[in-house]
Amino acid sequence: MLFDVLVAIAGVVAGGIASVAGFGIGSILTPLFAYRVGTKLAVAAVSIPHFIATTYRFWLLRKSVDRHTLVSFGIMSAAGGLCGALLNAYAANPVLTIIFGIILIFVALSELSGVAQQMRFRGAAAWAAGAVSGLLGGLVGNQGGIRSAALLGFQEGKEAFVATATAIGVIVDVARLPVYVIKEGRDLAAMWVPISIAIVATLIGTILGKRYLEHISQAVFRRTVAMLLLVLGAYMLLQGVRPFF
Repeated sequence: MLFDVLVAIAGVVAGGIASVAGFGIGSILTPLFAYRVGTKLAVAAVSIPHFIATTYRFWLLRKSVDRHTLVSFGIMSAAGGLCGALLNAYAANPVLTIIFGIILIFVALSELSGVAQQMRFRGAAAWAAGAVSGLLGGLVGNQGGIRSAALLGFQEGKEAFVATATAIGVIVDVARLPVYVIKEGRDLAAMWVPISIAIVATLIGTILGKRYLEHISQAVFRRTVAMLLLVLGAYMLLQGVRPFF
């Protein structure tokens, strides 16, 4: 019962953050589920509410999607995410988590210091950023954070940023979800209660977060995303170094 209550609270918070930053559902719910069922199954379980809430958020923001970024970055992100999902059980290790955390911290500090304002992904760099972010996200199970970090380099407006990140998230989920269902289907069926709670909670959070997004400035938006990336990066870094102590 306590676990279900925690899932409900975390789901609302995660859905709200995702509506503002373009990520957060996997980052918040995966550690919680992992505490109960282990990381491998947690990644698969959270992919279900993630897909449903992300699809709903895409529907709400569909008119703001930057189609050029979606094509150049999103296709490679989906391909990288699929490869990462396939390799997740074999290649995931603390070193990857440490690298993931360091990247997020670097991007966050670059944004907060103003250095990131001088960077912009174009052409081949956009395709490479998509592939690398998708692959890392698939391996570690936090695709949204690294995707939003990479998307900061496209200098999008807040609505376009979240809408495009969301559209890419849907593509990635469509690519990876069948893999998780095939590999973990029986165990996922046994978890239908917390998964259902997470679905409802993230949808509620999505609605609340979208209302907040409409009322913040572009500058506050980018600082908010950077701070969330910094927190996520620090958490991933600590998770990565823990096995060595």
